[in-house]
Amino acid sequence: VQLQASGGGLAQPGGSLRLSCAASGSIVSINAMGWYRRAPGKRSELVARITSGGSTDYADSVKDRFTISRDNVKNTVLLQMNSLKPDDTAVYYCNADVDRLGPYPGRYDYWGQGTQVTVSS
Repeated sequence: VQLQASGGGLAQPGGSLRLSCAASGSIVSINAMGWYRRAPGKRSELVARITSGGSTDYADSVKDRFTISRDNVKNTVLLQMNSLKPDDTAVYYCNADVDRLGPYPGRYDYWGQGTQVTVSS
């Protein structure tokens, strides 16, 4: 199973960016999908998470600015980021809780490669 993230880049304060992450491989089903971020000198934090049923959780710092969504047919998760702030600057990682086929079938946690988001004027 692989997670391929795209999007990110440079945005001005108040601007918008959209992150996308596609899961592929020997997938039976995907439970929760989400985005985490790690800023320089800070610990990783959950940004947003969405269950297979569409329930969402957001970090307080991004509520009302970021929106997470997913396509269960395409196995993708999107993060629409609006009203960006310099504090949103970080490397963003997508995450998926996956039930996979063999070899070694079972439930595993997968991570994408990370994509840089920089918010600066």
